[in-house]
Amino acid sequence: MREPAWLDPRDPAWFPPPEQALRDPDGLLAVGGDLGPERLLAAYRRGIFPWYSEGQPILWWSPDPRLVLFPRELHVSRSLRKTLRRRPFAITLDAAFEDVIRACAQPRRGESGTWITEEMRHAYTRLHRLGWAHSVEAWQDGRLAGGLYGVAMGRVFFGESMFSRVSDASKAAFVHLVHQLAAWGYALIDCQVETAHLRRLGAAPVPRERFLALLDEHIRDPAAAGPWQLDPAVAAAVAESGGRFPAA
Repeated sequence: MREPAWLDPRDPAWFPPPEQALRDPDGLLAVGGDLGPERLLAAYRRGIFPWYSEGQPILWWSPDPRLVLFPRELHVSRSLRKTLRRRPFAITLDAAFEDVIRACAQPRRGESGTWITEEMRHAYTRLHRLGWAHSVEAWQDGRLAGGLYGVAMGRVFFGESMFSRVSDASKAAFVHLVHQLAAWGYALIDCQVETAHLRRLGAAPVPRERFLALLDEHIRDPAAAGPWQLDPAVAAAVAESGGRFPAA
């Protein structure tokens, strides 16, 4: 039985080819290494991401298929469209990254742990300070109601996690992000692994081979400079349309 590769701590840029990832568990590619910026960025460029629990070594994944969202394939339900038109949330970008990732790290209802370990929080906060990681915040009455964070490289956004303290808050943050990324010319949003929640928002699985080809095509494009700000015209368009893109 083939085992995942162990990473060499002396070479933070090296990973085995994603095609060597295991089928069971699906996508497990490598073990070990560190969460320094050089290794994390090298991983994302190759379609690889870290995902592990407290007490485990760092595990690196490249699942097949891969869940992705092409911005203009965003699906907004009728009830969410009504919410967005009411504008109950003030949406910001990069205004409270550390608060967002800390909230994402809280165990979900019915769960006792989290994969966003303290080591992960520090690593992505460092990426944020370097301009690679970004957050989206939904505020209500001056309080953080929901949000998400991820990594941007080229014209690709790699979504990591989201949270919600108020109904529809994280969805509102996500819809605004998708519209802003589309306005900047982003090609795709990597949603990593399949969830019913993301499927309802329009994400769909694609073969890893196609994902890697898309990544190779768009990862080298110039990206929007950070820190990010939400374009007021984008916010207005989301409210007016209820989050739907105009028909092509």
